[in-house]
Amino acid sequence: MASLSRRQFLVATALSSLSGCVSLSSGGDSPEESGTNLSTEGPPSTHIVPTADERLPLPMAPNELRQHARSGGPPKDGIPSIDNPAFVAADDVDYLALGDPVFGVARDETVKAYPQKILAHHEIVNDELSGANVAVTYCPLTGTVQGFERGETTLGVSGRLINANLVMYDRATEAWWPQILATAIPGSWNENPAVRTLREFRLVWTTWERWSSQYPDTRVLSTETGFARNYQNDPYGAYNPVGGYYDGDSLLFPALNESDRFQKKTVVMGARTPNGAVAFRKESLRSQRVMTGTIGDSPVLAVYDPNLDTGYVYRNPNQETYESNRHDIVGPNGDIHAPDALPLARIHTFDAMWFAWAGYYPHTNVYA
Repeated sequence: MASLSRRQFLVATALSSLSGCVSLSSGGDSPEESGTNLSTEGPPSTHIVPTADERLPLPMAPNELRQHARSGGPPKDGIPSIDNPAFVAADDVDYLALGDPVFGVARDETVKAYPQKILAHHEIVNDELSGANVAVTYCPLTGTVQGFERGETTLGVSGRLINANLVMYDRATEAWWPQILATAIPGSWNENPAVRTLREFRLVWTTWERWSSQYPDTRVLSTETGFARNYQNDPYGAYNPVGGYYDGDSLLFPALNESDRFQKKTVVMGARTPNGAVAFRKESLRSQRVMTGTIGDSPVLAVYDPNLDTGYVYRNPNQETYESNRHDIVGPNGDIHAPDALPLARIHTFDAMWFAWAGYYPHTNVYA
């Protein structure tokens, strides 16, 4: 299967028969051939994507990293982002089984869920949360869901992959943004070639049963997306139960770096800072509930949330001791905290397939 292009894989799993709205013409090996070149309609817009104060680490120089980009099959915007999302109440959802994965976010008074089976067809939803313009992004090939602030522009699917991972582009500057790295790879057209990192926010990978139980008033991304798709058919396989691409060790595209520490699609909870990266095997975090480690030389603490089946990573400079107490975390003074609300600085954390995490962060600290 490793020799198949993603286009061949999608066609083999009947994506091409769903609507005709997505062009599956193969992109070439150059940015121009794949449709990822700068538009000739005029210079890039001056609306720049908001970026973080600190830059996250890259596995190599940006220009070198760019050389590893390859066509994923569909051309630029061939996998169409959802730019005008509609939402429905939880009680009106009839297309989700209890065990289906959803990507949840709760910000201020806004609570939303984005079903994995819809995102598998679109990969990006340009949305708004509590007055902020955001992009919810998902890469089926690496099992990563991440949220970014997008300012006054939108993010789209470039048609390129690096490390088998989605490469986004912003429609203001046409810069490429590899999803996991969250950091731009400047192109020759950029007047300011500074390497920048996006501002991220957390999405929780969980099940519809867990999310709707925790947040019964959640709004849910509607299947009325403006595209004709069979959202009951994931073109890559299934998560409920796990099958197809998501099961086994076969990859459609090679990783940047090989690691046999775990099976390729073992799920880890990954976190990174400018000082390095750390990964906690999710199954180990489920069983141990609390784990310790380091990013670089900085102590960190990982805790498990059994309500949503997810994990959080915190800075723990004083190496304080925390323990699990059923659904809560007990602090060093006996104080009780929700897993997502420890009195420590939280580090952005998300699920990822091991091959993808190790491919981008070959020197990551690993705890299993």
